[in-house]
Amino acid sequence: MRVIQILTVLGYAFCFVGFVLSGSERGSFEDFNVTELEIETQKEGLLSFLENDAAAVSPSLLKPLMVPLTLIYGAASKGAVCLDGTLPGYHLHRGRGSGANSWLIQLEGGGWCNTVRSCVYRKTTRRGSSKFMEKLIPFTGILSSKAEENPDFFNWNRVKLRYCDGASFNGDGRDEAAQLNFRGQRIWLAAMEELMSKGMQKANQALLSGCSAGGLASILHCDEFRDLFPRTTKVKCLSDAGLFLDVVDVSGGRTLRNMYGGVVHLQGVQKNLPNTCTNHLDPTSCFFPQNLIANVKTPLFILNAAYDAWQLQESLAPRSADPRGYWNNCKLNHARCSSSQIYFLQGFRNQMLNAVRDFSRSRQNGLFINSCFAHCQSERQDTWFADNSPLIANKGIAESVGDWYFDRVGVKAIDCAYPCDNTCHHLVFTS
Repeated sequence: MRVIQILTVLGYAFCFVGFVLSGSERGSFEDFNVTELEIETQKEGLLSFLENDAAAVSPSLLKPLMVPLTLIYGAASKGAVCLDGTLPGYHLHRGRGSGANSWLIQLEGGGWCNTVRSCVYRKTTRRGSSKFMEKLIPFTGILSSKAEENPDFFNWNRVKLRYCDGASFNGDGRDEAAQLNFRGQRIWLAAMEELMSKGMQKANQALLSGCSAGGLASILHCDEFRDLFPRTTKVKCLSDAGLFLDVVDVSGGRTLRNMYGGVVHLQGVQKNLPNTCTNHLDPTSCFFPQNLIANVKTPLFILNAAYDAWQLQESLAPRSADPRGYWNNCKLNHARCSSSQIYFLQGFRNQMLNAVRDFSRSRQNGLFINSCFAHCQSERQDTWFADNSPLIANKGIAESVGDWYFDRVGVKAIDCAYPCDNTCHHLVFTS
């Protein structure tokens, strides 16, 4: 039986319009009207559910491990601060036994901001300021400390690095007039320095992972992460729901490309993009994983839903591209998609498979692309490792990632096209 996750998101009535507000490049928090504030708040709720917060609905997680927030007190002297100038932070649960010298770093996701206006709003949330971050968060899925929930990484040192810059830990700039700090790259460096001093320099095994915008960050920083360690340390990277595609939306426009262009320009991302890409493509193209993954030298695993729920709602069919709401029912529930809409989505899946074609030819890389309407499957216990978790060829996500990381067997798992997979945990929204 197919398992459905039914979510109600802040009175969600399909009024999300993407991560980018239209309007002036300049502005202040006071410039927002009520509608814009509501939109940003609703987007925050959607993000929370699409990422790891959705795991909270699982009845098996009534008492998850709660891990406290640690601020990086030496970060300010390095200019490594959140959008509002507050200190960045992370959550660390120490490893034990055979995992005492193994480290897993999970980069938090949470979209992007590409205009001064949207970044000014963002710094009033946990995605732009540590003032609003939860002091305790649950460690579930790949972060779980229980062998029965996380068989390969349960006793590792597990870290969740909080995301408060809005450019996938990759920007470096400042807007004095708006008092915005675009310091994602510096936060990354300060966090790695801090964790190395906490014992990560002694790691014999390390895995950099991330979900959504954090999944993109794990690709962007993968080789940098490898370079932190001696060659004797086993280092690999995992990108969950980070394969954002440069595709045409339902109106024929390029919603995500336009937004990424703003992120790259506003936050000074260009200087931190890999020159293996920027030496032949424009900076915006080099923020798209499809143009990066083939040149990542470190072993990389791509975990993604072929019908990614965030990309459907915010890249393929945002309200700006569908003002009459033709796609509303389909976005709420895949079962309500018309045959022509499914045909369009099958085209999106084909583009995703084309994007990983060259990447998949490398023996060191891994793939798990399931035909689900989902987003972020590594931190959710029900999708990571449970009795009814999603499968491809009778193998789940946790087992696939573990097999790949420990070189037990190669993993290049690509699901058959929708609707053949009855193990999916599809995301279905109710208003």
